[in-house]
Amino acid sequence: MQGDLAAGALGLDFGTTNTVVSLAQSDGTSELVEFDGPEEPGAVFRSALCFWEEESAWNGIACEAGPHAIAEYLQSPLDSRFVQSFKTVAASTTFERALVFGKPFRFEDFGRLFLQRLVQHAGGRLDARPRRVIVGRPVEYAGARPDPDLARRRYDLMLREFGVELFYVYEPLGAAFSYASRLTEPATVLVADFGGGTTDFSIVQVGEPGASRRCAPLAASGVGIAGDRFDRHIVEQLVLPMLGKGGQYRSMGKILDIPGGWFAEFSDWSRLALMRNRRTLEELRRLQKDALDAQAIGRMIALIEHEQGFPLYDAVGRLKRALSSERQAQFHFESGGVEITAEVDRADFEAWIRHDLVRIEAALDAAIVKAAVEPSRIDRVFLTGGSSLIPAIRAIFDRRFGEDRIATGGELTSIAHGLALVGQERDVEAWAA
Repeated sequence: MQGDLAAGALGLDFGTTNTVVSLAQSDGTSELVEFDGPEEPGAVFRSALCFWEEESAWNGIACEAGPHAIAEYLQSPLDSRFVQSFKTVAASTTFERALVFGKPFRFEDFGRLFLQRLVQHAGGRLDARPRRVIVGRPVEYAGARPDPDLARRRYDLMLREFGVELFYVYEPLGAAFSYASRLTEPATVLVADFGGGTTDFSIVQVGEPGASRRCAPLAASGVGIAGDRFDRHIVEQLVLPMLGKGGQYRSMGKILDIPGGWFAEFSDWSRLALMRNRRTLEELRRLQKDALDAQAIGRMIALIEHEQGFPLYDAVGRLKRALSSERQAQFHFESGGVEITAEVDRADFEAWIRHDLVRIEAALDAAIVKAAVEPSRIDRVFLTGGSSLIPAIRAIFDRRFGEDRIATGGELTSIAHGLALVGQERDVEAWAA
């Protein structure tokens, strides 16, 4: 049964930060697809695009994706537009299109271009259109008042040329399938998936190896808070005060606070690159003339004009990773005429994300209540996703379930691996979200 289905089953974990693809194998396993890169191949493909103007390209705009997008940007940052984390607008009713070199791009346009480039860099392994594509989706989408039906329509348009049959499965359920393949006995498993845009939970009953239905989902919940939100806190605390946040300007003989909207845009990775347009820069220059601290607004303009979103994102990521292993780390950013250096204690970072952790724990409680399972009856807890490495997050599960019940591994690849396993099931609809 499985051999027939496995030949055309593909698991696609299209993530906010990274994308991973896995192909089902005839022996009931799945295998990650490796992509070529500027330096070396790898299974993790950055969910990013870089655009630049080129007469011979379609519509006069060329693009690259993944690590190649980063390489293109670093080669010519002033002549390119770097877009990342665009998954965060999938369910946003306020996002219609973004202008890149004056041309409009919808979410599905970004998505189709991204997948086309991903296929090109897969060494021929994705050239044949797969029979089944099992696509991971968050339990709750990122953003304020997200519309899951809108996200579904956009995903359908993005993926319409990628596979014959499309099935959407909650991302933590994919991770649960992956983890279940390690188990040798029945267990009730809680999976916590910490992505770039969302945190999702799934509680699953895992049966005996070889059972006709190995995993039975009991409940799922999620919240639109994860790694990107933590990054925003770092930017708000360390970067935005240097760019005029909390400052004032003169207007009609009065001293007024600078509107916070500028800083909300700047700290959102999905929108930062798109601020480099004539209208935005002209408005900022007018603000600079009236600002009490004109130099601060000048620094913001310089960062936008010099396309410094990626270096800033990279510096924030380095700090966050360092604080996962060290109690103190240095934040250092120097580019575009702006230099920011600060020593950061892990305790400070944990204070910045404290309210987010409360909401994450509330989503965990919701999953447990829906599953009608006592926490003491949960046998194993599987933590996956990059932010699961943050000590304050790990501490929640150590405290509630005990270290002996917690398992980790495959932080960036477990979802894709499990989604391909779901694709081997005869009745995939039973797992679909």
